[in-house]
Amino acid sequence: MKWTDSQRIAEALYDKHPEVDPKTIRFTDLMEWTLALDGFDDLPAHCGEKILEAIQLAWIDEAE
Repeated sequence: MKWTDSQRIAEALYDKHPEVDPKTIRFTDLMEWTLALDGFDDLPAHCGEKILEAIQLAWIDEAE
């Protein structure tokens, strides 16, 4: 997975952290958790606020 795979990342985060409300997550935690996902292979430098927002929104949709 790369940073641009926001839907796949959101699904993986939902599966790994089902107890977390994605509306309350800090972007620093979101970035760390994404980097720790199995199959994630991208550089932290390729991430930005818009990417994290897209992941968060996809995770919110997944959770609902």
